[in-house]
Amino acid sequence: MAVIIITGVAGFVGSNLAKALLQQNHTVIGIDNFSYGAPTNIANLIEHKNFSFFEADITHTDTLKNYNGDVIVHLASQKIPRYSNALRTLDENSIMLKNVLTHCHQNKGTKLVFASTSDVYGKNPLIPYAETSDLLLGPTTVKRWAYALSKIYSEQLIIAHQSEYDLPYTIMRFFGSYGPNQNTTWWGGPQAVFIQNILEGKTLEIHGDGLQTRTFTYIDDTIQGIIKCIFEPAAHNEIFNIASEPTEEVTIKDLAFLIWKLIKGNQTEPDIKLIPYQTFGNYEDVRRRVPSIEKIKDMLNFKPNYRLEEGLLKTIAWQTQLFKAN
Repeated sequence: MAVIIITGVAGFVGSNLAKALLQQNHTVIGIDNFSYGAPTNIANLIEHKNFSFFEADITHTDTLKNYNGDVIVHLASQKIPRYSNALRTLDENSIMLKNVLTHCHQNKGTKLVFASTSDVYGKNPLIPYAETSDLLLGPTTVKRWAYALSKIYSEQLIIAHQSEYDLPYTIMRFFGSYGPNQNTTWWGGPQAVFIQNILEGKTLEIHGDGLQTRTFTYIDDTIQGIIKCIFEPAAHNEIFNIASEPTEEVTIKDLAFLIWKLIKGNQTEPDIKLIPYQTFGNYEDVRRRVPSIEKIKDMLNFKPNYRLEEGLLKTIAWQTQLFKAN
């Protein structure tokens, strides 16, 4: 059994990953500062004999010095600065990764499994996105690209450390993960907000014209992919998309209608309001984001198990229970 360090363990992906690893009898050392994660996400894990939790900030240089593991899964991150600060996104993502890399150097043999993002593909019009696809971002005057840039830099830095210092790594590019423990605000994605707004009887706000498409991945499939990236020898020094099938591509508007139907049925129509991108300042969106998952299928025997509607039903059930409890 392995010892796995997870940064951002109280977040959506981190808490689900910790639970899955503990079920497989691994030891998990979890770190989080609760800036986006929630204590409730790990409440059922705290008493587990193989789980240790430390409330700490990865931007501090000495946070990781006392923890040793076979693998560090670096999930902690600042996200797209649509509502926040591009400087914080760039600074904190860089600082956290450098501290993680320092830890790996000081503990020779520790493998780094890094959470990147499908956002790195940017505006590349050639669909679907394979791991070898070009990364095409918009102008630097648009702060929306700060997040993607921070992840591209991180990927390059990790690969450079492997070349210079023989650092073992696997890089994961996530596509729209959703499910239990997701943040119920825009930080959790449009599906989280649509569910929450329906439960609260609010208007469904869609950014832009709603015709932009995404491919969403149920959390159990994301976790399956991460665990394969941690343990499969074929994942060594590779980059993988972790996503559902490309046939699951859906417009954001259709996603809103689907979630409404799953909660409310077909008797009524949702109240939808389109929010112009100008509301967010100098902003750009990606029109389509569709993955190729042939590499992870072929090399790691990954197979998504959840269609969108099935995953949404499970997510709605969880979020409804949370809403009623609060």
